[in-house]
Amino acid sequence: MSRDLSFLLPELVLMVTAALMLAGEMIRRPRLVLGIGLVGLALATGLAWPLLKADTTVFGGTYRIGPLAVWSKLILLPATALSLLLARAELAGKFREGSVYSLMVLVSIGALMLAGSGDVMLLVLGVVLTGLGSFALVAWPADDPATEAAMKFLVFGSVAGAVMVYGLTFWFAGAGSTLLSALTGIDRAPVLAAAGLVGLLVGLGYKAALVPFHFWAPDAYEGAPVSVAAFLSVVTKVAAIFALAQALSALPVQTGWQWAVAVIAAISMTYGYLAALVQSNLVRLLAWSSVAQSGYFLLGLVAVGGGALARESLIVFAAAYAAMNIGAFAIVLIGGRDMEAIGGLGRRAPARAAAMSVFLLSLTGIPPLFGFFGKALLFGAALDAGFLWLVVVAILNSVLALGVYLRIVVALYAPAEAAQPAPQAGAAVSTVWIVTLVITLVMGVLTRLLTG
Repeated sequence: MSRDLSFLLPELVLMVTAALMLAGEMIRRPRLVLGIGLVGLALATGLAWPLLKADTTVFGGTYRIGPLAVWSKLILLPATALSLLLARAELAGKFREGSVYSLMVLVSIGALMLAGSGDVMLLVLGVVLTGLGSFALVAWPADDPATEAAMKFLVFGSVAGAVMVYGLTFWFAGAGSTLLSALTGIDRAPVLAAAGLVGLLVGLGYKAALVPFHFWAPDAYEGAPVSVAAFLSVVTKVAAIFALAQALSALPVQTGWQWAVAVIAAISMTYGYLAALVQSNLVRLLAWSSVAQSGYFLLGLVAVGGGALARESLIVFAAAYAAMNIGAFAIVLIGGRDMEAIGGLGRRAPARAAAMSVFLLSLTGIPPLFGFFGKALLFGAALDAGFLWLVVVAILNSVLALGVYLRIVVALYAPAEAAQPAPQAGAAVSTVWIVTLVITLVMGVLTRLLTG
């Protein structure tokens, strides 16, 4: 027991942090809640570093302590901290401000559980924990758009979760165990394997906003505070992708799961960018962009279990995606939610406009930015797995992505219709976009730090 708990110190620290944050919110001290959250997240991240060389399981194989699980902590916990700072900039002084901070940390606990799952029961528990907090975060503004978005999110999430639970029971029937490691021989029961795969893809595909399980995302992102949209677009998405990697790496390729994932990847990339092309609301545009980026993640998933490159590509792209997506949402928080609002930002706030351009070009995959190196590794992993056609689709979609993101860049530097003052930005949001900008610019050439 002591050995197992020693590997779970980051999670334990995070649980204590969440409890203390809730206590702080009960006495209505939001700044104290924020401080506790940032300190706890920093401490948990520090405790995760020594685990990088570990490759084991705890509690009878139900929870994995390996590269994906540990890197999920090193990516998602700082991403949560940056989201807390965005929330402070957006929600300071508003009713139950501290509840948002507390819910973000609680959702991050469920996200870590998903990313380290070694058992189907933990997959289900992780989906439930991340879902409950996410529904409340989207509904926080308590206005009509947020309430409608949260209801759609809740109904869709409940149905997807129920389908997932039902589907995973077939894996238990075929493997005789709830452990993912027991799936190695389930190809002898192809019907049961296929039923479980459908349940898995529905449950985690909804969490990752993959087509056709994405319907909740644009409305939820638009109805929620910008900081919450940034948080959901990164933390729950990356957790779901890593959870898929944990499950699919144990599933025999004879079940045909690679082709199912490849088809979903191609559709998600294409549909996400086509939908983004016609958006004028920046939050909805980034929501559809997030759907497309989920498709890129799947390029690494089709090769997972077949070599180290697939795992490395997922880690690098997850780190890049977290930085550039949170950075883009930070600039939206400063400049405004609509294309018209950011018109002429390049003249009014040139540094912020330049940062937004960097984030968008990195999302496209332009070298030498961090996003380029992440996508290059994903392409390499898919090629190693024999999915040349999927790489071609991804490259063509990168051209489409350039059209999507350049629309925003053009708006940034277009002449403003009327003279407007530069948007004000506090220390919290300025910290977020500066930190993410440095990561996006510098970490591309330091990619080996994340893989070796």
